[in-house]
Amino acid sequence: MRKKSLTSLGETEMEVLHHVWDLGEATVSDVRERILRDRDIAYTTVMTVLKKLSEKGYLQYRKDGRSYVYSAAVPQEDVQHTLLHRLMDKVFHGSPSALLQTLIQREKLDEDEQASIRDILAQLDAQDAADRGPGIEENADSTSSRSGSHDDDA
Repeated sequence: MRKKSLTSLGETEMEVLHHVWDLGEATVSDVRERILRDRDIAYTTVMTVLKKLSEKGYLQYRKDGRSYVYSAAVPQEDVQHTLLHRLMDKVFHGSPSALLQTLIQREKLDEDEQASIRDILAQLDAQDAADRGPGIEENADSTSSRSGSHDDDA
């Protein structure tokens, strides 16, 4: 019995998809040339992976002479969101905070990464305040838990 993957994409499929996203449009040769910088891969393997990604709906193609030119059928952000959501559901019981805690506590985040995370949370706080609209004042004692006293943990 074959084990079901956490994602619907294999490692090589994801690698190929990243190259197509980076290039915008790509032929089998274009993708193979990029992969060959890191490892050996057969032309037919790249061709098969591109075809499977097209069948799965991640890529589209057009014929240009004798070549097929592939491009993304699904934006990178959509694929990332879907795969991350699937991982969050299966591994972290659907909890974004559990996923984030694991990342923050297990990874060595440099100061720039920590600042970036704080900026994202501040933007979320600002958006929440804007969504509440004018005239709704926040209690000074109930500052957002996102930007609370746990900044040193990030």
